[in-house]
Amino acid sequence: MQAKVLVSRAVFPEVIERLSAHFEVDYNDRDAALPADQLAARLVGKTGAITLLSDRIDAAVLAGAPGLKAVCNVAVGYNNFDLAAITQAGVMATNTPGVLNDTTADMAWALLLASARRIVSADQWVRAGQWQGWKFHDGWFGNDVHHATLGILGMGRIGQAVARRAAGFEMRVLYHNRTPLAADQEAACGAAWVSKETLLRAADFLVLLLPYSPAVHHIIGAAELALMKPTAHLINIARGGIVDDNALIEALQQKRIAGAGLDVFENEPALDPRFLALDNVVLTPHIGSSTRATRLAMALLAADNLIAALGGQRPPNLLNPEVFGR
Repeated sequence: MQAKVLVSRAVFPEVIERLSAHFEVDYNDRDAALPADQLAARLVGKTGAITLLSDRIDAAVLAGAPGLKAVCNVAVGYNNFDLAAITQAGVMATNTPGVLNDTTADMAWALLLASARRIVSADQWVRAGQWQGWKFHDGWFGNDVHHATLGILGMGRIGQAVARRAAGFEMRVLYHNRTPLAADQEAACGAAWVSKETLLRAADFLVLLLPYSPAVHHIIGAAELALMKPTAHLINIARGGIVDDNALIEALQQKRIAGAGLDVFENEPALDPRFLALDNVVLTPHIGSSTRATRLAMALLAADNLIAALGGQRPPNLLNPEVFGR
């Protein structure tokens, strides 16, 4: 008898085809999150699951699915997992790092450039029929990116990909991590480690790339924003909750920083409506990894993790190796 697995949300036909060669697949083909009670009900009797960031996997869900052996997230982040509870239950948990690095780094630069050069506001101005002719003085002045200082908070694989792209703009690259990179990694990125305070004070463009955890909740708040230059731009493609959105809105309203590019928000998709009234922020709907090629690669990697886990092999992206072989 084939093991039964759940795919919690619409993915790609190629993924279902790959899984169906190994398992009996219960597939939610709607691109909408299952309500918590429905997710719990559909996990009953399942041996494994492909999950998305919208799926909270915690002790309550696990209690109703004692046969579950693996939950495989289609994301590099896994703040939707209560990893301690998953580990306590003896369930393997996996994610999909690596395959989205370059795509997400590209998105960071898209937001950075759009914020620096006021692209969205200028586009809206043209569409509204307000363009009456070319201007030289005060003609939609933005901020130069070339020769500026790029600051990166969280220098993992995506952060390093962002840093490497800065060479084309001849930027100085500074970063802050709890642990500095090895010297050869710093050289490959053209980056230098500095303290968090120095990073905030020096950056013309500050890109946030920290994985979310309670330890970094509101790591950028009013005090941190007050250290930034009035000409600086904040770019967040990591997770909502890293930034205190209320403090950021106030800083943008009062022009205490020049602008922001945001792909993630607190309480998304119910973002603070005050963002919508600001002309110095670029807003996108959590699409950092959103190209078809990358999302397909992520979903196929999650499928490979699940196939390995339920086939008795160690999954390539196991988050809690202590449970393997239990």
